[in-house]
Amino acid sequence: MPGQLCAIHQPNFFPRLSTLAKLFTADIWVVLDDVQFTRRDYQHRCVVTGPDGAERWMTIPVRLPAGRPTLIRDVLISDSGQARGKVRGLGRHCFAGSPYWPAVRDLLSQVDDALARYDRLADVSEISVTALLRTLIWPGTICRSSEIRTRTGRSERLADLAVAVGASTYLCGTGGARYLDLTPFTTSSVSVSYFQPPESPSRQPYGHRVTSLATLAAAGPARLSGQLTEHAASWRALPATVDSPADDDCIRAGIPVRPPA
Repeated sequence: MPGQLCAIHQPNFFPRLSTLAKLFTADIWVVLDDVQFTRRDYQHRCVVTGPDGAERWMTIPVRLPAGRPTLIRDVLISDSGQARGKVRGLGRHCFAGSPYWPAVRDLLSQVDDALARYDRLADVSEISVTALLRTLIWPGTICRSSEIRTRTGRSERLADLAVAVGASTYLCGTGGARYLDLTPFTTSSVSVSYFQPPESPSRQPYGHRVTSLATLAAAGPARLSGQLTEHAASWRALPATVDSPADDDCIRAGIPVRPPA
């Protein structure tokens, strides 16, 4: 895959390993901050597991100034004190006994500082992601979709964002296969690759639900960074053999998808 790969994704709060791996593989992360906020998603919360293995939500309480249509960039934190207490208390409860607690503690501290400084959710959630990426020595760059003018169609918008940041390939999660139209990418000479995340290096099924903090706490920054780097390199080396995202078997297998010539 010659050229730059871009991932376009909402700022998730301490994202899952599957999301983190996609961003790590990309050269550019376009922070999708001007789409509607979704309470049932991971933009303001993450799943953590305690010593007893029970799952809990680490949630930032929010207020939507425009009601349900509020964009992510406009969502306000309704109680920063409560959020800081939740991050500190639940973070320590779940990870203080882990082998790499100091690395996790540093990330929690950065988010605690962000909660003290900012009143907008997007700022805090983005910092939680960038702090993780920096810990893993990600060499990429970040920009925000709200700063880029695009068309309004879903696929057209994604293609326009990829073109605007100079990407030759759009790195899409497999969920995008349910709606993505390749036509805007084909006409813009942008390839599309459907990404499959690696297995957790801690050999625990954390990738699809639990925050990547759990993997970091168990495996450590060096080991996790090494696996993500190796996975990113192998992903870039995959041949482009599929012309349409309609082939579900290929998508599940993680084969990259490019628009037809």
